[in-house]
Amino acid sequence: MAAQMPESDQIKQFKEFLGTYNKLTETCFIGCVKDVTTREVKPEEAYQVQQNEALEAKAGLLSQP
Repeated sequence: MAAQMPESDQIKQFKEFLGTYNKLTETCFIGCVKDVTTREVKPEEAYQVQQNEALEAKAGLLSQP
């Protein structure tokens, strides 16, 4: 039976996870979105999204339908 992690360690680990997740999403957003003044997706933005999806699929990060 696996030992339970103390609650303070669980909180610390969760905070670290959230920090990493926030940095990742910010980096992806900054890398993909070029113009936030319009709802239109620019061709270079669409291309960047496709590139990211291809990398995620290659790494096995995308869920399969």
